[in-house]
Amino acid sequence: MPEVIFNGPSGRLEGRYSHSKIKNAPLALVLHPSPEHGGTMNNKITYNMFQAFAARGFSVLRFNFRGVGRSQGLYDNGEGELSDAASALDWMQEINPNAPYVWVGGFSFGAWIGMQLLMRRPEIAGFVSVAPPANTEDFTFLAPCPTSGLMLQGDRDDVVTEESVADLVARLHEQKGIEIDYRVMEGANHFFHDQNDQLIEHMHDHLNKSNAGMQYTPDFREIEKVA
Repeated sequence: MPEVIFNGPSGRLEGRYSHSKIKNAPLALVLHPSPEHGGTMNNKITYNMFQAFAARGFSVLRFNFRGVGRSQGLYDNGEGELSDAASALDWMQEINPNAPYVWVGGFSFGAWIGMQLLMRRPEIAGFVSVAPPANTEDFTFLAPCPTSGLMLQGDRDDVVTEESVADLVARLHEQKGIEIDYRVMEGANHFFHDQNDQLIEHMHDHLNKSNAGMQYTPDFREIEKVA
C-alpha cells in the first residue's frame, strides 16, 4: 500500500492508499481515533477496517489528521479534521472519477467525523461507525441521517458508554427510511482487545448484506463479485 501525500486545508496530509484492481471500484475512507489521545491512521482497528475494505475490492484511503505523524497543521477540535476528511475524499475522487459510490468508516473520534462527513457528501452510500462517542460529542446534526449503516459497540467500553450509543441508535431509528444495524459485542472494551477479528467479521457480514464491494464468507474468501 503506497504512502501518499495530498493537500489539505492546513497543509500536506499523510496517508496510505490501496488502489483496487477492479475497474471503477467503489471508494472507502477510514478515519482514525482522537489525536488528543494518541490516535493515528496506524491504530489497529483503523488499519483492520482499511484492510477489510481493500479485501472487498474498494479503493481505500486512511490518513493522519492534521498535526498527526507527517500531516501538517494543528489539532482543531473536530472542525478542521472534518475539512481534512473532505479533502481526503476529494483526493480519492479526483483519481477515481467513475467510482459508483463511497463508504466511510471510523473508530471513536473518527466515527464522529465520518458521520458529519456523510451529512455533507451525498455520494456516501453507507458507513461503519465503531464506538461512536455519543456520550461526549453532539450527534444532533444527524437530522435526518441521510443513509443507513453499521454501528459496533462493546458492552464493556469504559470510554464510550453502550447506553449512550443505544440511545443514539434509538433516535436514528425514529427517522423514516433509516436502518441502523446496531451490534453490541459481549465482553469487548473500547479497543476491542482480542476481539478485532470478530469486529471485522461483523463488518464483512454487514457489507455482504448491503451488497457493498465483493461478497465474502466469514473466513473472507471471495465468492462473488457484486456489480
